[in-house]
Amino acid sequence: QVQLVESGGGLVQPGGSLRLSCAASGALLDVSTIGWFRQAPGKELEGVSCISNRGRNTYYADSVKGRFTISRDNGNNTVSLQMNSLKPEDTAVYYCAVRRFVTPQSMCVNHRSDYRGQGTQVTVSS
Repeated sequence: QVQLVESGGGLVQPGGSLRLSCAASGALLDVSTIGWFRQAPGKELEGVSCISNRGRNTYYADSVKGRFTISRDNGNNTVSLQMNSLKPEDTAVYYCAVRRFVTPQSMCVNHRSDYRGQGTQVTVSS
């Protein structure tokens, strides 16, 4: 069983920044890819960014490439998503997710997970 708790969402103006954090606990995290998905109202779930178990490989959706940075601290079992130059279209509920024995690209492109957190709302608006 894996538990994921997201934090750091909120309201920010266009062009601003937010940092999301995910605290993970449970078994087999050392073989798990961890990622961030998001879902905007009326839209499908989207894989935003994913990072491999040792943090050596990452994947970013084209829509966030160059603006978002994912990082992982295995010692503290946390994953962060630094979001810069935020746009209104980044508004969504952001979920932390875990999937075992999969590449970051596969996890994000297919936005499939073994476990997912409750989500945190990010709203970009003036």
